[in-house]
Amino acid sequence: MDKVFKALADPTRRYLLDRLHEENGQTLGELCARVGMTRQSATQHLAVLEAANLVATVRRGREKLHYLNPVPLHEIQERWIDKFERPRLRVLAEVKRRAENAMKPEFVYVTYIESTPEKVWEALTDPEITARYWGHRNVSDWQVGSTWAHRRADSDVDDVVGEVLESDPPHRLVTTWRDPHDPRESSTVTFLVQPYQGIVRLTVTHENLADDAERAQAAAGWAAVLSNLKSLLETGRTLSGIPWEMPV
Repeated sequence: MDKVFKALADPTRRYLLDRLHEENGQTLGELCARVGMTRQSATQHLAVLEAANLVATVRRGREKLHYLNPVPLHEIQERWIDKFERPRLRVLAEVKRRAENAMKPEFVYVTYIESTPEKVWEALTDPEITARYWGHRNVSDWQVGSTWAHRRADSDVDDVVGEVLESDPPHRLVTTWRDPHDPRESSTVTFLVQPYQGIVRLTVTHENLADDAERAQAAAGWAAVLSNLKSLLETGRTLSGIPWEMPV
């Protein structure tokens, strides 16, 4: 049971289990694409999950399929959760679900980059570097309370503007995002840059999106932008163009 709790203590491993819950029987490559991490990092996390018997694998030719094993979780429920009053817990769970559903949707993307926190921070805030992989220059002095602009690389047109809410180089940056021609409520983007086993884990959280359609747009856009950022920092080259509109 100690191995189960150790495996569940890491948010990345819980995220992997969530992806397997959504679609069981994925290959290593499919999981890497979903969570935006290197094969080496994913393999290490999956090894911990296998050791805890939370993930089972089946060979199919050259591929190894990964399956969620719910048995250890059920044992935890029987040993600790079932001792409490089930009706009361169900009520609390329903209250939590309704409260969460009332909130506007958010999107979270995690990627692992072979770089340093300082270089990742620079790539997020330097206007010339952002122009290379994003097609826009992120312009600001990045001080708390300052304005910032997501400006087209080929003109002085700002497609997104906002305010810097938090700035802790090279670890955490929080900004508001809004359409300069639309006074509606803005969304919020948080960049969390963390050292991780000699590389960097970059977590981007986009909150207060208008609806599920805008969340889907953000999901596609951030995946493209951050893949391009990862390629630039690791290889010095960018991928193909990024045809998307930034949700604000």
